[in-house]
Amino acid sequence: MIPAIQVEQVSKNYGQLQALAGISLEIQQGEFFGLLGPNGAGKTTLIHILAGLALATHGSARVMGFDVRGAYREARRALGVVPQELVFDPFFTVRETLTIQSGYFGMRDNRGWIDEVMHHLDLTEKADTNMRALSGGMKRRVLVAQALVHKPPVIVLDEPTAGVDVELRQALWKFVRRLNRDGHTIVLTTHYLEEAEALCGRIAMLKQGQVVALDTTQNLLRLHSGCYVELRIASGRLPDALEPLVVERREDGAYRFALKDYIEVENLMAQLRAAQVRVQEMEVMQPDLEEVFVQIMHKA
Repeated sequence: MIPAIQVEQVSKNYGQLQALAGISLEIQQGEFFGLLGPNGAGKTTLIHILAGLALATHGSARVMGFDVRGAYREARRALGVVPQELVFDPFFTVRETLTIQSGYFGMRDNRGWIDEVMHHLDLTEKADTNMRALSGGMKRRVLVAQALVHKPPVIVLDEPTAGVDVELRQALWKFVRRLNRDGHTIVLTTHYLEEAEALCGRIAMLKQGQVVALDTTQNLLRLHSGCYVELRIASGRLPDALEPLVVERREDGAYRFALKDYIEVENLMAQLRAAQVRVQEMEVMQPDLEEVFVQIMHKA
């Protein structure tokens, strides 16, 4: 099976600025893939190259096997992109906007799918409303609908939930999960890392135009995270030897310890018992993706 997205040694220079520095990665069909990184890491530049909005300085990129330069028509039809920016035509209604978008890709009699997309994104009541009369959240829903209206096998969501309410976020992810179950490949960029942790099977992390981590979400959490122990002391004094492990202390007698792995939990408890410290409450926690992300960016 051909990859949904194949990027080989892609570089992009804007004058003296190197936005991408030889990125290579493959995203398989049916994946829910996360593309994470700080601002300026090169995520949007890579998306622009895949969508034909920018040309790579070096390297090649393919969508569903179609080269984005040599077979650009086929590559464009295979890709739907939800951009960060709120870009819209103020002269059309929601339905007209989606109908015109269908026409760009040569689709006729697409009313049924347009109605279904509007229903899932809660746009039905706004179907005949002019775009300029919509709120920011509603405009973003229309951008999502535009990306889906030609039924592309690969969907790229570039910060799709930035500045939207909780209700839309939940409705959007429910719909996108359904699309992924139906076989669509989803590529997500987001600064809400809890979303990426919950949704993405694999994640690539970018920094300064390079891939600094690429693995399954679970492997990233397991290999880079260690663990935390949070406990509240009922009586006694914390031994001096444990002070370097404390990353947070609270006025109610609670401490948070950062440990390299779960084996160190028993050593922690042994030192507390030896110092005759009585523990009232204890919880062992795995760091989330946000903490792993910070670790990897710091090391990179």
